[in-house]
Amino acid sequence: MSFPQYPEYKDSGVEWLGEVPAHWGIQPLKRHCDVMPSNVDKKSVEGEQSVLLCNYTDVYYHDDIVQGMSFMQATASGSQIEKFPLLAGDVIFTKDSESSDDIAIAAHVPETLPGVVCGYHLSIARPHPSIIGLFLKHYFDSRSAKSYFAVSANGLTRVGLSQYASDNLPTPLPPIEEQATIAAFLDHETARIDALVEEQQRLIELLKEKRQAVISHAVTKGLDPDVPMKDSGVEWLGEVPAHWVVAPIKMFFNFLDGKRIPLKSEDRGGRQGEFPYYGASGVIDWIDGFIFDKDHVLVSEDGANLLARSSPIAFVAKGRYWVNNHAHILEPIDANLEYWAEVIENLDLSIHVTGSAQPKLTSEALGSIAVASPPSSDERLKIKEKITGADKVTKELIKEAVDGIKLLQERRSALISAAVTGKIDVRGWKPPAGSPAPTETTQTEAV
Repeated sequence: MSFPQYPEYKDSGVEWLGEVPAHWGIQPLKRHCDVMPSNVDKKSVEGEQSVLLCNYTDVYYHDDIVQGMSFMQATASGSQIEKFPLLAGDVIFTKDSESSDDIAIAAHVPETLPGVVCGYHLSIARPHPSIIGLFLKHYFDSRSAKSYFAVSANGLTRVGLSQYASDNLPTPLPPIEEQATIAAFLDHETARIDALVEEQQRLIELLKEKRQAVISHAVTKGLDPDVPMKDSGVEWLGEVPAHWVVAPIKMFFNFLDGKRIPLKSEDRGGRQGEFPYYGASGVIDWIDGFIFDKDHVLVSEDGANLLARSSPIAFVAKGRYWVNNHAHILEPIDANLEYWAEVIENLDLSIHVTGSAQPKLTSEALGSIAVASPPSSDERLKIKEKITGADKVTKELIKEAVDGIKLLQERRSALISAAVTGKIDVRGWKPPAGSPAPTETTQTEAV
């Protein structure tokens, strides 16, 4: 899809905006919005009125702020409730954060939300009749606006936007009817792109699930579909090949936890070097010494990931390295460490992990878990090769999907920036039949 340029342009007078259509205006945001930083915090104060609070994460993770979201319960004074309600057409944006990349992330309020007020760390841009909130939201998403806010944010450990910086954002101002068309066009096109991104994300999840299914079947059922089976005697394992050995993990490994030596972060700071320093999640530092000079399987001993499983809990450490007391060190009685890491990674640890605030997998609990394994190292090697092959294909497909998502997101960003700064002319665009009508009250009234 391609769009023409406008027939005539003029210099905007703003370096990062460049030229804009000749009939557009360029003015500070404060000329067309009331920009109000909120001072409503999340505390509940006796004597104040109960409210629902739209907070930082509500804006950061949503393009629209709508009824039914899980707003925080808080209190506010009468003057705060009067000044910071969420009205149709409002644009709410982040005014401070730990990184300039997270400054001026914006969300649009399509309809007035009774009882909801804007929370601390956020500002409201409340449009005058000369600008449509949805157009302004898209402008906040543009590369031009983001570049302005990035250089305008100040601070060291926490960066923020001053009232002056927010008020004086140079803002393109097409005629109101044109704003409505641009906003509707971008709503339609970004929704289409977002749907494609979601498809790719679903594909990635399906690929991960398929990979896990292949691994789970290989390490519990083997590769031969015709092999005789037997009851493993372990509920979660079910049937396993008749010639496989079923035994606790401790029968297949030597535990070397007694050789671990934890180092405090300040001690490691003075010992930076070339050797990896392992913790529960893998390599967490590099230091000037090592404890081990042999490959081993490391298994997380503690941490939320034991239950969340958002990253591997079993991995192979190779060469020379140091291990702290947050990872178990397992030495297989025979070879093929990668195979054993996959076997352990496939385990459901939920019934073996203790503690909720700080989940922990003791060496006794890990060693007692029953697993099934072929007695032949050759068969274990073939299983690992099967897993490696499937893993390679899956990673290639996932990379293609991730690259596709990046291209779509770049396309989305470029399209928004081009439309709201007048680099393309979408005045002739018409919404496809059956497209939903705009819901912003002020937009409907303005047009």
